[in-house]
Parts: sequence; C-alpha cells; structure tokens
Amino acid sequence: MWATLKTEPAASRPDLLAAPVTAGLAAWLDAPDDVLVAPIDADLADTAAFCEAYHIGLDISANCVVVTGKRGGEARYAACMVLATTRADVNNVVRRHLDVRKASFAPADDAVARTGMEYGGITPIGLPADWPILIDARVAGTPYVVIGSGVRYSKIALPGESLARLPNAVVLDNLAQPLGQ
Repeated sequence: MWATLKTEPAASRPDLLAAPVTAGLAAWLDAPDDVLVAPIDADLADTAAFCEAYHIGLDISANCVVVTGKRGGEARYAACMVLATTRADVNNVVRRHLDVRKASFAPADDAVARTGMEYGGITPIGLPADWPILIDARVAGTPYVVIGSGVRYSKIALPGESLARLPNAVVLDNLAQPLGQ
C-alpha cells in the first residue's frame, strides 16, 4: 500500500507509539483492525519533509493541531485534524465550537505536557478524554490517511473514516480551508 513505508499492525508495535497512543488504541472500543504504524527517520517527521522523503502525498497526510481558548477563566482544549493541504479555521469554526472569545494554537510545550506526546507527532488517538477531536470532512473522507503516532520516529496510517469513530470526534465540513485562501 505504501511503497516507501514498512507498515505493521499498530497494536503489535507499541515500541513505535507514545504511551498515551498505545493506551488510546487499547481503550478505543470501535478501533479498526487496519490501524498501521511504520517507523520513519525522526529528523523527517515534519509533514513537508516526511511527505517528500517517503513519497506520500500532502493530500493523504493529516496534521493534528492542538487549539486552546478560555471561557470564564477556564482553559478549553481541542484537537483539530486537517489535511496537510489545508489550514484549520481556528478564528471562526474552532472558536465557535469551543465557545470561547478567542482561540489560538496551544504553545508547543503546553501541548506536549498535556498530551504526553512529542511535538511533531501529536495524534488524536490517546488524547485527554475531555477534549473534542474536530475532524475536517476531507480527512474523514480519505481512504487511508497518514497521521502522527505520538512520537517523531513513526507514523500511523488508517482509514480516514475511522477517525470519525474516535471518542469525542466531530466531523465538520468547514473546519479547514485550502492553503493560500
């Protein structure tokens, strides 16, 4: 399936996953059998470098961005899954979904501390249970999508529609806009 990635069932390779991701897969009642993981060069984990080095299209690679905002002094978090060819609409769609006055990308150190995952490898599987996972409809509609694994030295591949079955997942038609718009 992925000529340049050596994939294996993720459940059989916990050494290629962050601990919260392993726990998230085990707790995911509706987890598909075809969640795969592949080792990669950690220096190539960033999306553009990964896609170029491993010949994976940006249109099947999705990023998980952590967004935060405050309401009544309480911080609210969400994860947004968007294709690498798009950008999350944080100022409108995400802000309204979180019901906050202003939403922004969470600082890297905050996202890492709250997820237990490495920056550049954050994934929706295994996130804190109270976080909504906002998934752009284009991601959910991708037959197989490549996402982070919680660490920089591997990637997960799974059917896009499977992400919609994650606990707290919400698929939104207008979550992301194409880059350049």
